Amino acid sequence: MSYLCESRILELEEIARQLRIESIKMIYKRGSGHPGGALSAAEIIAVLFFDTLNLDPKNPKWEDRDRFFLSKGHASAVLYAAMSKRGFFPEEDLTHWGELDCHLQGHPDRVKTPGIEMSAGPLGHGLAVGAGNAMAARKTGKKYRTYVLLGDGEIQAGIVWEGANVAAKYHLNNLTAILDYNDVQLDGAVHDIMPLDPLADKWRAFNWHVIEINGHNIRQIREALDTAGEIHNQPTIIIAHTTKGKGISYMENDARWHGAVPKPDQYEQALVELKRGGNYDE
Repeated sequence: MSYLCESRILELEEIARQLRIESIKMIYKRGSGHPGGALSAAEIIAVLFFDTLNLDPKNPKWEDRDRFFLSKGHASAVLYAAMSKRGFFPEEDLTHWGELDCHLQGHPDRVKTPGIEMSAGPLGHGLAVGAGNAMAARKTGKKYRTYVLLGDGEIQAGIVWEGANVAAKYHLNNLTAILDYNDVQLDGAVHDIMPLDPLADKWRAFNWHVIEINGHNIRQIREALDTAGEIHNQPTIIIAHTTKGKGISYMENDARWHGAVPKPDQYEQALVELKRGGNYDE
């Protein structure tokens, strides 16, 4: 496990903040999108795309690249913000998100967007696809790792647990799932709509290695990802406890902001709160 120095932590925290700002800008300009789950995943995406994933933005189909699947595809804004910042496509493209002829659609499209591994939309498919991808790596002797970002409302779907079962049966230690556990879904609190507890015990019962962390703590995210790479006989799930709408006071823990767009005054407040204390350029 490599050491993450304080200066690097600060860099990744700043990247996460910038991803939140770009996400809100995109959603506001488009007049559509899902701010709550994009904001809750910013640190996770920042660590993955700017510290962990072995990628080549200039060669998005490089055979030995790590694979990342955004199973909660409605959080595409934060993914696109990260990918543009990594150089997969120009940042200017973000201003055209969702337009008919733009390669950036509301949900990720692997045919249109370079670097997208799976077209998303119907929830629950990412883990099963990820398991198949991890199996393919093993069968072809490839060393790349597969990562899947799940939503907590999403894992109420049975297909997630079918994928989990397959991954455990074949001891897919090259597969890491990260759960954005913000406890809020479209219609309310996850613990009210369909409780998941005892969540960690359920994954252990499926023969997964389980790590629980604060999903907004850069060091904990990085250390969990490093630990997952050291597990040799089973897949790993990182249960990342997060806050829906993180960083914008009126959005935090409020299901109404799962898929809503801020009004002009709310948008200005959001930018003020997100930019406060940072060095973000207009």
